[in-house]
Amino acid sequence: MLKTIELTYHLKDIDAIAASVLEHFESKTILFNGSMGSGKTTFINALLKAMTSDDVATSPTFSIVNEYTIPNDKIYHFDFYRIESIEEAYNFGIEDYFSSNHWLFLEWSERIEELIPEDAQTIIITDLKDNKRSLKLTINTNHLTENTAMTEPKF
Repeated sequence: MLKTIELTYHLKDIDAIAASVLEHFESKTILFNGSMGSGKTTFINALLKAMTSDDVATSPTFSIVNEYTIPNDKIYHFDFYRIESIEEAYNFGIEDYFSSNHWLFLEWSERIEELIPEDAQTIIITDLKDNKRSLKLTINTNHLTENTAMTEPKF
Protein backbone atom coordinates (compact mmCIF):
# COMPACT_ATOMS: atom_id res chain seq x y z
CA MET A 1 0.00 0.00 0.00
CA LEU A 2 1.26 3.47 -0.84
CA LYS A 3 0.70 6.44 1.41
CA THR A 4 1.33 9.99 0.18
CA ILE A 5 2.22 13.05 2.22
CA GLU A 6 1.59 16.30 0.39
CA LEU A 7 3.00 19.67 1.45
CA THR A 8 2.95 23.14 -0.08
CA TYR A 9 5.73 25.45 1.02
CA HIS A 10 7.41 28.77 0.33
CA LEU A 11 11.13 28.57 -0.45
CA LYS A 12 11.93 30.57 2.69
CA ASP A 13 10.51 27.64 4.71
CA ILE A 14 12.42 24.91 2.83
CA ASP A 15 14.75 24.02 5.72
CA ALA A 16 11.87 23.30 8.12
CA ILE A 17 10.03 21.34 5.42
CA ALA A 18 13.14 19.27 4.65
CA ALA A 19 13.60 18.43 8.34
CA SER A 20 9.96 17.37 8.52
CA VAL A 21 10.14 15.23 5.35
CA LEU A 22 13.32 13.55 6.61
CA GLU A 23 11.34 12.08 9.51
CA HIS A 24 9.14 10.21 7.01
CA PHE A 25 11.98 8.45 5.20
CA GLU A 26 11.71 4.67 5.56
CA SER A 27 14.36 4.01 2.89
CA LYS A 28 17.82 5.34 2.14
CA THR A 29 16.96 5.46 -1.59
CA ILE A 30 15.01 8.58 -2.49
CA LEU A 31 13.86 9.44 -6.02
CA PHE A 32 13.43 13.14 -6.78
CA ASN A 33 11.03 13.81 -9.63
CA GLY A 34 10.03 17.13 -11.10
CA SER A 35 10.54 19.18 -14.21
CA MET A 36 13.80 20.98 -14.99
CA GLY A 37 14.18 23.88 -12.54
CA SER A 38 11.45 22.72 -10.14
CA GLY A 39 13.87 22.73 -7.20
CA LYS A 40 15.05 19.13 -6.79
CA THR A 41 18.68 20.04 -6.04
CA THR A 42 17.56 22.97 -3.87
CA PHE A 43 15.48 20.56 -1.78
CA ILE A 44 18.37 18.08 -1.61
CA ASN A 45 20.54 20.90 -0.30
CA ALA A 46 17.97 21.57 2.45
CA LEU A 47 17.95 17.84 3.27
CA LEU A 48 21.76 17.90 3.61
CA LYS A 49 21.40 20.69 6.19
CA ALA A 50 18.70 18.71 8.03
CA MET A 51 21.07 15.70 8.06
CA THR A 52 23.82 17.94 9.55
CA SER A 53 26.11 17.84 6.53
CA ASP A 54 28.57 20.67 5.95
CA ASP A 55 28.40 20.01 2.20
CA VAL A 56 26.44 22.04 -0.32
CA ALA A 57 24.45 20.16 -2.94
CA THR A 58 25.14 21.06 -6.53
CA SER A 59 23.51 19.47 -9.52
CA PRO A 60 25.57 16.51 -10.75
CA THR A 61 24.26 16.91 -14.32
CA PHE A 62 27.74 16.60 -15.82
CA SER A 63 29.52 14.55 -13.17
CA ILE A 64 26.48 12.18 -12.88
CA VAL A 65 27.18 11.63 -9.16
CA ASN A 66 28.23 13.88 -6.27
CA GLU A 67 29.21 12.57 -2.86
CA TYR A 68 28.33 14.33 0.39
CA THR A 69 29.21 13.37 3.94
CA ILE A 70 26.90 13.31 6.92
CA PRO A 71 27.78 12.09 10.42
CA ASN A 72 28.56 8.33 10.17
CA ASP A 73 27.35 7.99 6.57
CA LYS A 74 27.50 9.25 2.99
CA ILE A 75 25.00 10.46 0.44
CA TYR A 76 25.41 9.77 -3.27
CA HIS A 77 23.46 12.32 -5.31
CA PHE A 78 22.81 11.21 -8.88
CA ASP A 79 21.48 13.09 -11.89
CA PHE A 80 20.61 10.68 -14.70
CA TYR A 81 19.40 13.40 -17.09
CA ARG A 82 22.29 12.82 -19.50
CA ILE A 83 22.28 9.01 -19.22
CA GLU A 84 21.15 7.52 -22.54
CA SER A 85 21.04 3.84 -21.60
CA ILE A 86 21.19 1.34 -18.76
CA GLU A 87 24.63 0.32 -20.10
CA GLU A 88 25.96 3.80 -19.31
CA ALA A 89 24.78 3.41 -15.71
CA TYR A 90 26.51 0.02 -15.48
CA ASN A 91 29.67 1.53 -16.99
CA PHE A 92 30.10 3.94 -14.08
CA GLY A 93 29.35 1.21 -11.53
CA ILE A 94 25.78 1.98 -10.52
CA GLU A 95 25.37 -1.44 -8.88
CA ASP A 96 28.27 -0.68 -6.51
CA TYR A 97 26.51 2.46 -5.33
CA PHE A 98 23.17 0.66 -4.98
CA SER A 99 24.73 -2.08 -2.85
CA SER A 100 26.74 0.37 -0.70
CA ASN A 101 24.08 0.80 2.02
CA HIS A 102 24.63 4.58 1.84
CA TRP A 103 21.97 7.17 1.10
CA LEU A 104 21.05 7.46 -2.59
CA PHE A 105 19.35 10.62 -3.86
CA LEU A 106 18.38 10.14 -7.50
CA GLU A 107 17.23 12.80 -9.96
CA TRP A 108 15.79 11.75 -13.36
CA SER A 109 15.66 8.15 -12.09
CA GLU A 110 13.10 7.16 -14.74
CA ARG A 111 16.07 6.81 -17.12
CA ILE A 112 17.28 3.77 -15.12
CA GLU A 113 13.87 2.65 -13.88
CA GLU A 114 14.54 -1.09 -14.01
CA LEU A 115 17.52 -0.70 -11.64
CA ILE A 116 15.70 1.19 -8.87
CA PRO A 117 15.56 -0.68 -5.54
CA GLU A 118 12.06 -1.80 -4.55
CA ASP A 119 12.05 0.08 -1.26
CA ALA A 120 12.79 3.46 -2.85
CA GLN A 121 10.61 6.39 -1.86
CA THR A 122 9.62 9.13 -4.29
CA ILE A 123 9.48 12.89 -3.83
CA ILE A 124 7.70 14.84 -6.57
CA ILE A 125 8.34 18.58 -6.57
CA THR A 126 6.16 20.96 -8.56
CA ASP A 127 6.93 24.65 -9.06
CA LEU A 128 3.78 26.61 -8.17
CA LYS A 129 5.44 29.97 -9.08
CA ASP A 130 5.99 32.91 -6.72
CA ASN A 131 8.66 30.89 -4.82
CA LYS A 132 6.13 28.25 -3.79
CA ARG A 133 6.48 24.50 -4.31
CA SER A 134 4.29 21.46 -3.90
CA LEU A 135 5.97 18.32 -2.57
CA LYS A 136 4.55 14.79 -2.56
CA LEU A 137 6.36 12.02 -0.69
CA THR A 138 5.25 8.44 -1.24
CA ILE A 139 5.70 5.86 1.47
CA ASN A 140 5.38 2.19 0.58
CA THR A 141 3.84 0.67 3.68
CA ASN A 142 3.94 -2.92 2.36
CA HIS A 143 7.33 -3.75 3.86
CA LEU A 144 6.63 -2.07 7.20
CA THR A 145 5.02 -3.62 10.23
CA GLU A 146 3.83 -1.47 13.07
CA ASN A 147 6.64 -2.78 15.25
CA THR A 148 9.51 -2.00 12.89
CA ALA A 149 8.01 1.30 11.79
CA MET A 150 7.99 2.48 15.40
CA THR A 151 11.23 1.06 16.77
CA GLU A 152 13.92 0.77 14.11
CA PRO A 153 16.30 3.72 13.94
CA LYS A 154 16.13 5.37 10.52
CA PHE A 155 19.81 6.36 10.31
